[in-house]
Amino acid sequence: MENHEKNPSFQLLVLITNPKLAEKATKIFQKSTLPVQYRLNAEGTASSEVMDMLGLGSIDKCILMSTVPRQLGDAMLSKLRVELHLGAVNSGIAFTMSLTGLNKLLLRMLTKIDEENAPYSIRKVGNIMSDTKYALVVATVNIGFSGDVMDAARAAGASGGTVIHSHWIGNQEVAASWGLSMQEEKEIVLILSDTEKKVEIMSAISEKCGMRSEAKGLVVSLPIDAVMGL
Repeated sequence: MENHEKNPSFQLLVLITNPKLAEKATKIFQKSTLPVQYRLNAEGTASSEVMDMLGLGSIDKCILMSTVPRQLGDAMLSKLRVELHLGAVNSGIAFTMSLTGLNKLLLRMLTKIDEENAPYSIRKVGNIMSDTKYALVVATVNIGFSGDVMDAARAAGASGGTVIHSHWIGNQEVAASWGLSMQEEKEIVLILSDTEKKVEIMSAISEKCGMRSEAKGLVVSLPIDAVMGL
């Protein structure tokens, strides 16, 4: 069968919705075979008075994120749209963003999923490239290891980062099949980097805080189209 895509590509799927629908969405995420999923608590920017006036309810929000093979991204978006009635009042939004880098274990996980679902065979995994000037490096680690992530990143040329507290909502059976023991509480470290430093920073983080370490870290990167304040 013809190989239409020599180098597989992957996306970050993001859902922003209210807590009630987030519970339903969490079950949808957990039923999938995707190995990595996270949930963050957040809040909307509108005042409670405006929300009450519009009948939109609480401004509390939840953010759900998962890494997916590109060909499954649209299917997951469609499933969320139908089951959560996205587009209706007080429902939420979902979107995908291209990933420009993955650490090796996560790449193997997602490539296996892609091979099982693709109508073609992936013969070779190449480098995932981006022509943007900046990249956002995202590292998820067990609680207490964000400092180690930043130490490794700074040694590789990063200037700073932002830490978000979250918890993992992935399928325990899927994680166990890969020999992973996932701590529920997680820290997400966001690092804005020059594209040419991205690979070195990701490699440094993976070496010190990778999935085989106590930190149980996963690292991905996202392209940044424009940035101000650097």
